[in-house]
Amino acid sequence: YLLDWGTPGLEDSNMKLDDYIVDYIPKAAKKVLRTSKSPDLSVLGYCMGGTMTSIFAALNEDLPIKNLIFMTSPFDFSDTGLYGAFLDDRYFNLDKAVDTFGNIPPEMIDFGNKMLKPITNFYGPYVTLVDRSENQRFVESWKLMQKWVADGIPFAGEAYRQWIRDFYQQNKLINGELEVRGRKVDLKNIKANILNIAASRDH
Repeated sequence: YLLDWGTPGLEDSNMKLDDYIVDYIPKAAKKVLRTSKSPDLSVLGYCMGGTMTSIFAALNEDLPIKNLIFMTSPFDFSDTGLYGAFLDDRYFNLDKAVDTFGNIPPEMIDFGNKMLKPITNFYGPYVTLVDRSENQRFVESWKLMQKWVADGIPFAGEAYRQWIRDFYQQNKLINGELEVRGRKVDLKNIKANILNIAASRDH
């Protein structure tokens, strides 16, 4: 089962992470259990999805979550490298960005990601394509990967505000200070088996 969040429109700009974590994910989890007739759940979260999944698991001890798989998911935001510099509240006016855009455009997020390694990300893929352009299978794979990388959707404004402020700027999750829909999030409440996958050359 794959959870599709849909594409946020301006009417969704007030959506918070609380809405995704407290409403959407549990509803999907219960439907999976009901339709699959499985006695338990294994949940895989990619990138930010893994962070959200960990919070969901910590808040839903009653659900039979057996396994959690996190792929390149951030939990401790104390050292976020260039992201930390880009999003430092001394230089980045978070409220102005959200209030101006409503939802954060995918192009803005993509540009920020690429600027972490600008040469590698802006030129690297095309150099690689030229070097291996006679390999048709590689070319097809390259096109699919580039489409996936560029296929971003807007980030719901209030969710973005919360993501940047509570996680990147204040590191509330790992410090035990995060509250979601009025409930304190304690990662020690997670009872599931955990596989955490991190890439050595990931951003």
